[in-house]
Amino acid sequence: MKLIYDVADKPKFSKTLVFAFQQMIAIMAATLLVPMLVSNYGLETDVAAALFGAGIGTIVYLLFTKRRSPVFLGSSFTFLGAYAASIGQNYGYWGMIIGVAFAGLVYVVIALIIKLVGSGWVNKLMPAVIIGPIVALIGLSLSGTATSWLMGNGAAAVTYGETYNWVSILCGLFTFFMIVIASVKGSKNIKLIPFIVGIGAGYALALVFTIIGAIAGIPYLQVLSFQPFIDTFSNFSITSLIDYPKFFFLKAIQTNGQYPLDAAAIGNIAMIYIPIGLVELAQHIADHKNLGSIINRDLITDPGLDKTLLGDGVGSIVGAVFGGCANTTYGESIGCVAITGNASIVSILTAAVGCMVLSFLTPFVVLINSIPKCVMGGACIALYGFIAVSGLQMLRKVDLGDSKNLFVVSSILVCGIGGLYFGFGSNAITGGALLNITSLAVALIVGIVTNLIVNNGKLVSGEETDGLSSAATNMGKVEPETSKKEPSRKKKK
Repeated sequence: MKLIYDVADKPKFSKTLVFAFQQMIAIMAATLLVPMLVSNYGLETDVAAALFGAGIGTIVYLLFTKRRSPVFLGSSFTFLGAYAASIGQNYGYWGMIIGVAFAGLVYVVIALIIKLVGSGWVNKLMPAVIIGPIVALIGLSLSGTATSWLMGNGAAAVTYGETYNWVSILCGLFTFFMIVIASVKGSKNIKLIPFIVGIGAGYALALVFTIIGAIAGIPYLQVLSFQPFIDTFSNFSITSLIDYPKFFFLKAIQTNGQYPLDAAAIGNIAMIYIPIGLVELAQHIADHKNLGSIINRDLITDPGLDKTLLGDGVGSIVGAVFGGCANTTYGESIGCVAITGNASIVSILTAAVGCMVLSFLTPFVVLINSIPKCVMGGACIALYGFIAVSGLQMLRKVDLGDSKNLFVVSSILVCGIGGLYFGFGSNAITGGALLNITSLAVALIVGIVTNLIVNNGKLVSGEETDGLSSAATNMGKVEPETSKKEPSRKKKK
């Protein structure tokens, strides 16, 4: 796609700050939601620390990738099951840090292997016929989160007549439409900041409804919560303005001995987290294939898959040490790059530094926490939709008239959208599987196996060739009359 600012471009400082703020807003809700969910499992986590961890993890990633891959790293949802399992077995803070380190080491080991043997096998193992629908799945699988936030304003389960809320839907759709208008019909400067415009407008509308609801005593209208402001500023002190994040490694040190770990425990932690690292590998490759198509360069070869894996793995470990949560490349960040056409590394770096700085500023953290989920749901319609469409664009060269390719693509989409997962063991806390191979990873596995079966064990891209299938598409086409004429010769001056 055509970029307004390429990877190496450096926008003016004032514009860079705006672009960075937009990236921060795009990744903020999901990044802060993960530590909130972990707190429900029994360990106290701090959203400001998670924000700091995401920022420093992104900087590590940018250094390893030689500042050539413009994407932000945020808290990964894939690890939630592993967090619940390790916390449930009383492994505490160190258990999570050690576990994420094991998962990160999976990336490091694979990166070293790729360094030795090259990354050509990746393109052969996961060609466009596989990676296209996988990228589409990333967006489609997240769509349920966007719509549930839209309908129930963040309710765990949307029930018609109870948590289903028309005011929430109105605020969310208004946010989305404002993003569309700003992106398509706005001025040159407005087109670069559609998410700031949309989320700001959605927040303002939610605030109006909430004030009316508070005055009239109608809870149904109150979609914005003032509780974060009340908790922070009711007993005003210096920490209401500036406070250091409660870093995860400090909590681990403070609780030494409370959660004893022996060799058997560490081995069990490894068994819980290492498979998650393998699962994340599929999304890592899909994200970078997707981002590469947006910025018009192959990130698998430049800076190289080994470098992106090292950046993601080490960045995730560093992020967990500070924030407790493993990091991963964020689809919201990629979607933001696609919609705004701004791939400047400087913007990503500024966003990372901004997250670290703002994690110390209590009012900002409070403001972000107060954004209604319905407003973020409206923004995510655009973000997740762009991810899905970019995956479908990868299928442009794939011959879907060939039944072999149809079997591959259909198996991936149905397994992924249908939610087929592989579960092993039983988690006493969540009631789910102890080890969960996500539907995205299962869809990838099924797609690769299907591609091998229909092509007799050969790794085939599925792209159109000059063979029978392409010839068939041209049957009946009449060659233009001008093409039969000899090319005209230019007159000599």
